[in-house]
Amino acid sequence: MGVDPESRFEAIYEAAYPQLLGYALRRCPDPDDAADVVAETFMVAWRRIEEVPEGDEARLWLFGVARKVLANQRRGERRHEQRTAALREQLAASPLVAELPGDDLSQMGKVFRALSGDDRELLALVAWERLDPGQIAKILGISRNAVRVRLFRARKRFARGLAAAGVEYSNAVAIEGSSL
Repeated sequence: MGVDPESRFEAIYEAAYPQLLGYALRRCPDPDDAADVVAETFMVAWRRIEEVPEGDEARLWLFGVARKVLANQRRGERRHEQRTAALREQLAASPLVAELPGDDLSQMGKVFRALSGDDRELLALVAWERLDPGQIAKILGISRNAVRVRLFRARKRFARGLAAAGVEYSNAVAIEGSSL
């Protein structure tokens, strides 16, 4: 009777892990990427344990798998870089990006930026995305009532900040839809 697959895998893992990790570390710029390569290589070995050759051939087979995993990883990185570059080009050409405030913020924008991230998110979801409390509740994973309470408090804090900055509330309401 032969060795069970789990024991065989453990033996292959113990024998080849250090060498496989060294192989991956020498080829990956980041140790985390190398760890991913080794993990994926052994995952393939576990799934295909019946195909893994016996003896030292198993180690060589694992190197072949690791080589393919590295190639797939590099292809994925190249695709990601290409998609990122294309997205940057699209964003640069988008009129929406041109409307985003830079360093030259209005007083209202400065007050808005001074709010907590949670307050800014709530106010932006209402003012810019035109979502109602029920929709916001689904996005945030909280109750509609919790959204209403948080939104009420965020609006109060924003109004207090505007008042402290000398921005009249009526002027702020008039430009609610503009970029803060």
